[in-house]
Amino acid sequence: MLPGAGVVPQAGPPLGAAAVARGIARLFRRNQIWVASEVALPNGRRADLMGIDSRGAIVIVEIKVSRADLLGDSKWGEYLDHCDRFYWGLCPSLDPGLAGTDPFLPDITGLIVADAYDAEIIRPAATRPLAAARRKSETQRLAALALRRLNLLQDPPPPDEAY
Repeated sequence: MLPGAGVVPQAGPPLGAAAVARGIARLFRRNQIWVASEVALPNGRRADLMGIDSRGAIVIVEIKVSRADLLGDSKWGEYLDHCDRFYWGLCPSLDPGLAGTDPFLPDITGLIVADAYDAEIIRPAATRPLAAARRKSETQRLAALALRRLNLLQDPPPPDEAY
């Protein structure tokens, strides 16, 4: 028998944006903020992480793992109308000072640095309360998404069934 034959390789920690997302989700979980990844917004954008805290505030995190991605993103402002708090989620190798410059609205946006194991809030996000109707619609969308994902995990549909 060949060395290693029959051994199932262990999956390591996620890399890149998935690693940052996991670290932030762990930080948020400890703080009673529950997030979903890759959440489509009504305006056609997709939030990397979107969640809700224990008081019902909506949080969005835009994850960046490269300087070019951070500096080249001009669409992130369209997320602000869908959350009470907005954070940049950066990997440890990115200079957090980049997200502290005027184009990134440091007086409004928060900053989190994360790896696959944990995260730290470097700059808290300002709270900009959503209108009640927007909060209700965002909360309902998040709840429906979470329940749909949970249902599909518990009972995946057969390949020929559209859901």
